[in-house]
Amino acid sequence: MAQNVEIKARAVDFLKQSEIAKSLSGGEPEIIQQEDVFFNVSAGRLKLRVFSPDRCELIFYQRPDQQGPSICQYEISRSDDSDGMKSLLKKALGIRSTVVKTRYLYMSGRTRIHFDRVDSLGEFIELEVVLSDSDPLVDGENEAQILMDQLGIETSHLVEAAYVDLLELQSG
Repeated sequence: MAQNVEIKARAVDFLKQSEIAKSLSGGEPEIIQQEDVFFNVSAGRLKLRVFSPDRCELIFYQRPDQQGPSICQYEISRSDDSDGMKSLLKKALGIRSTVVKTRYLYMSGRTRIHFDRVDSLGEFIELEVVLSDSDPLVDGENEAQILMDQLGIETSHLVEAAYVDLLELQSG
């Protein structure tokens, strides 16, 4: 499985922090509309990330729910049949929940900096430091911490849960 070091935080000043990310990446972000459909599974999380009717990714991932840098292991399979994949998975597993967001993606070295506007939740920042099989975990954690400092992300801003979990907590 591929792996990265991740953090998720509430954005305290979305515009100012995104300007910092722009300077770190050297350019404008890629703007991505995403619908993440989560399915019922016994371990980890399985989501279908829908970009359009003819473009989606099935993503299985495992990550501990904790604040601060954590290791995430994942596998991705791409498809050009979003509706068919969603229908098949819904019949086989049942839909747990759906997360809709606009993502502003910046790249800084090997780190994906996401600025997310999540429907019904608010504004967030995610960092994903992509690791190769030979990269020590501590290197990814250090890179994440440096970017957190540059972006003004404090420990009190960190979120331990996935968006799907936050939506479920919010709805009771």
